[in-house]
Amino acid sequence: MSLPTQTFTLPFSFEATSLANAQSLTPAKDALVSTFKGKPLSSLRTPALVIDRARFATNCARVTKNAEEWGAVLRAHLKTHKTAEGSRYQLVNDGGRSDRVIVSTLMEAWEVMRSGLVAEGVVKDLLYGLPVAGNKIADLAVLRKEMEAHGGTLRLFVDHSEQIRFLEAFNKAEVAAGREAKRWSVFVKINGGQNRAGIPPDPIPAFREFLSVLFASPAVSLFGFYSHAGNSYFATNLPDCEAILGGEVDVVQRAARIALDLLKDQPSLASSAATGINANGAGGTGWVLSVGSTPAAHSASADFKARVAQVLLGSLELHAGNYPLLDVQQLYTTLVGEQNIAQRVLGTVVSYYPARGPDGLDEAMCDIGALGVSKDTGKTPGFGEVVGVVGASPERRAEVKGQWRLGRISQEHGVLTELPAANDAEREKGKLKIGDVVEVVGQHACLICAGYPWYYIVDSSERAPEDLEEKVVDVWVPWKGW
Repeated sequence: MSLPTQTFTLPFSFEATSLANAQSLTPAKDALVSTFKGKPLSSLRTPALVIDRARFATNCARVTKNAEEWGAVLRAHLKTHKTAEGSRYQLVNDGGRSDRVIVSTLMEAWEVMRSGLVAEGVVKDLLYGLPVAGNKIADLAVLRKEMEAHGGTLRLFVDHSEQIRFLEAFNKAEVAAGREAKRWSVFVKINGGQNRAGIPPDPIPAFREFLSVLFASPAVSLFGFYSHAGNSYFATNLPDCEAILGGEVDVVQRAARIALDLLKDQPSLASSAATGINANGAGGTGWVLSVGSTPAAHSASADFKARVAQVLLGSLELHAGNYPLLDVQQLYTTLVGEQNIAQRVLGTVVSYYPARGPDGLDEAMCDIGALGVSKDTGKTPGFGEVVGVVGASPERRAEVKGQWRLGRISQEHGVLTELPAANDAEREKGKLKIGDVVEVVGQHACLICAGYPWYYIVDSSERAPEDLEEKVVDVWVPWKGW
């Protein structure tokens, strides 16, 4: 089957923007480190985002090791923290290493280049994480050229035949201009039923029609099938997570099976380079089957891993991104513990309202609002849990922890709501006071990080037991923009 020969009008022009040469939109790291390194957390202006480097590194090593035990290659999503430092921990750590990443924006991709991660060989395989838009193809072509100059590979998502048309039109324009037009390496994004993104493998005729367009195209080469089960964040135990992960494996397997059957039925397609059938010699097809999420990365038992390995029609890839930091949503999957959470937001108590809450419970105002912790929610009420007070003794931290929640938020402030205590004595011990700097773990780290121009880094492995207050050891500056 070949693409229709009729022409169509492109709703955009194939012109690269200045993004590749744009100056970074981020503050200078050196100046921030000079200003803040060695400062106690109580001296920081709030709201502030603090990351424990030791926990971050341990979390990265754990997931890298898990992927290795699966017999899978890890593709690290960089969208949560969006930093060069964090990316290095994700890719090279005590659990092993990987050189595959996924990014959500073109700016992230260019910052990966600018940070030296590609030139150093730390990143060799970069997946742009949205189905390709026609008005970004020219920019992606510049990015691909830069990556290939350092031995790297750029991959794209497709989930609609129109995207393939746009790639074909771009390549045709390149040839007309006397430039080389290479095939684009693509993952087919599969919808496993969550309706986040992707094309479903059912009904089969529609999926086969899409695959026929892909396999007949001179502009693309199939690298594999990719599915992401975002609903895994709402699982609450290991069996639930394994069931969701099993569904992901099943849906990419089904997509691969339908593709193989199509190639058997239409041998003329099988000879096309677009099939990618001998792309890497892995598994039964050479295709990569990419599944995962942070809960999935923590969930698979030995029996589950063995079952998956027996049925794969390609090589397995595990993708995840939240795992270096974690949050309240991840905590309530029960697959990680409080001791694993590597991020927290500091906020100052600016006012206090005795007995204003339900049943005479107290409330307090802090300077953490929606822009400081996001409006994402999860299995528990509210927008974050108070886990301590900066500079407090271990006893005081224990008294406050579990007694307060970030219950309501407006743009730039939030209301801390008191929770019922076991008795009046416990309640009295856990009361906050104006001026306290509380530590809040929010619901969803990915969106929390997006609100901050830089992150203050501490390291619990370097902290002396007698130190009540942590000090800044580094500052990480995230990549901003699209």
